Amino acid sequence: MKSPWLRLIEATAVLLFVLQATRTLFSTLFGVIYDAVFAGPFTPIVALIGLLVLLAYLSPLAAPRDTDRVRLTLLAAVAVAAVARVPMAINHHPVRLYSSIVVVAAGGVYLAALLRHAPGHFARAAVLALFTDQLLRVLGNTWDVSMRPVWIVPQILLSAGVIMLAHHLSRPEVAYYEIGGTTGVRVGLLGALAWAGFLFVETSLLSLPNALARWSEGSYAILAPLLLGVTLLAVMPSLREGIVRAAGGDAIHARLWGLVLLLVSLVGLVAGRRLPGALAVVALLAAQAALILALPHLLILRTDGASERIGLWLAVGGLFFLLLNFAYAFTFTYPYTIEAFKGMGLPVLLLAALLATLPALVRPISFSGAAETEGTGWVAWAVAVLALVTVTAAAARPHRVTPRLAGNAVRVGTYNIHYGYNGPWRYTLEEQARTIEASGADVVALQEVDTGRITSYGVDTALWLSRRLDMEVVYLPTLEQLSGIALLSRFPIEASQTRLLTSQLEQTGIIRVRLQVGDRALDAYAVWMGLSPEERAGQLTDALAFIAEADTVTPAVWGGDFNSQPDSPVHARITAAGFLDPFTELGLEPAPTDPADAPQKRIDFVWLRGLAPVDGEVVNSLASDHRMVVVEGRFNR
Repeated sequence: MKSPWLRLIEATAVLLFVLQATRTLFSTLFGVIYDAVFAGPFTPIVALIGLLVLLAYLSPLAAPRDTDRVRLTLLAAVAVAAVARVPMAINHHPVRLYSSIVVVAAGGVYLAALLRHAPGHFARAAVLALFTDQLLRVLGNTWDVSMRPVWIVPQILLSAGVIMLAHHLSRPEVAYYEIGGTTGVRVGLLGALAWAGFLFVETSLLSLPNALARWSEGSYAILAPLLLGVTLLAVMPSLREGIVRAAGGDAIHARLWGLVLLLVSLVGLVAGRRLPGALAVVALLAAQAALILALPHLLILRTDGASERIGLWLAVGGLFFLLLNFAYAFTFTYPYTIEAFKGMGLPVLLLAALLATLPALVRPISFSGAAETEGTGWVAWAVAVLALVTVTAAAARPHRVTPRLAGNAVRVGTYNIHYGYNGPWRYTLEEQARTIEASGADVVALQEVDTGRITSYGVDTALWLSRRLDMEVVYLPTLEQLSGIALLSRFPIEASQTRLLTSQLEQTGIIRVRLQVGDRALDAYAVWMGLSPEERAGQLTDALAFIAEADTVTPAVWGGDFNSQPDSPVHARITAAGFLDPFTELGLEPAPTDPADAPQKRIDFVWLRGLAPVDGEVVNSLASDHRMVVVEGRFNR
């Protein structure tokens, strides 16, 4: 195999490790920052972690400018990144945090060296890494299969293989420069900001089929193969070469092409959020293609062989990437951080997309990334794309639930799943699934449900739990389309309706589904209420009005995190509306539910209307920061 192919494989593997480490870093950092801000205190360890993260994104500064040392730098960076990637598969918060910092740091040094040694591989390797990451996530129903403990042995083998490949490429007899002799590249401030913008938009939205599905309210099963196909086709050799030649041949046409890419990316994001159904899906896929086609414009070819301070500009880009992620995090946490960021998720993404595509407009004669591998025809590429898309479509195929045989009783639960984490911020989504499974619940109201945030590994917890537990799901986004509440059911869902509740702090909502339990109808409601008494009073008024819109004859169950205790006005008003608390009715010990470890408050409830209470329990599980509540009710006829 020729060395250009080998270098591309090496670069793709390292950038894949960096993508996975980036997601892991922000997921583990989320818990550290949350506890420091809301639980306190701000300890020296927290300060040290912040410093290490900062240094990781400044690591490109450590890449040598001396070309004689590039071989050793590439080998060392690959080895460090590959070795540090292995413990990331261990589900232990500190292990994942520190190993991801190391991978990001090594990746920064590697990228700086790559841009001096073989810059033509940059764009294609970045996109192939994105594609591989998408494939691994689709195979795990949005939860990266390589982030599970069972992946440790395969990861060791993969990391060893990448290190051996890097060692082979470091040998003097292997072709050193792969593009035009001693050609150099320029990145500059614009290129650095564009790289940060591209990486942010991809890791926050466009490379996540589950996030695109939530944004567009489209089908994940359809979007997953389409997104992977678009991602691969955008780096198809003949397509990209033709576009580059057409754009580079005439400055006016090149600027026009750059303007098209910029507008398609921006309009695609807006339309993907605002338009319904298929139109939104097409718009988001077009935005993805535009960003990928604009990626090679980050670099400018220098024929004098001098590569400028690439490490400096990559470090600047890394810091800006951090800034974008913190700004985006504020759009989800605006009630507790900066109020002005409410509803600003789309503007932050638009800013990043603008920067990512701007070089295509202002740099009409772009560096084409011309390290093309001879003999790669469009037919072979199309066949490979078709095969991979077929695999993706099979993995993402629509989930068909096996309905539960209905009896005279139903078990209903409520579970605040804390974005998939337990109290100490260990990712415990599988343990939460086992908790639900062991409870025997037929219907479960879920709160704090993420469906594509970088701070929770990009996992769509609603989709993943529904497939893992063989249950139907209805999801209501309350924050930036990617965080909210959900309802799971083992019974067929005949209809569903959702509504946002009046909120002063974090936006909340309520879900109603009509279930078919054998030959009976059952209404099930799921809710999450706010933190202040005044806010909850208004939200309860909205919720009761929403419930009253349905017929009051059909039996109903209502579960959620009400953030209110039994002696509160909320409890009294719900009782007055005709709902029963099974714990009170049966004289059961009202076990507290929050926090999960040594609980002190009972704020999670399941209410019944038109059903006779049979039993109730608080499940003894520490898989979340709340305990799950399950009650059983019997139909009166």
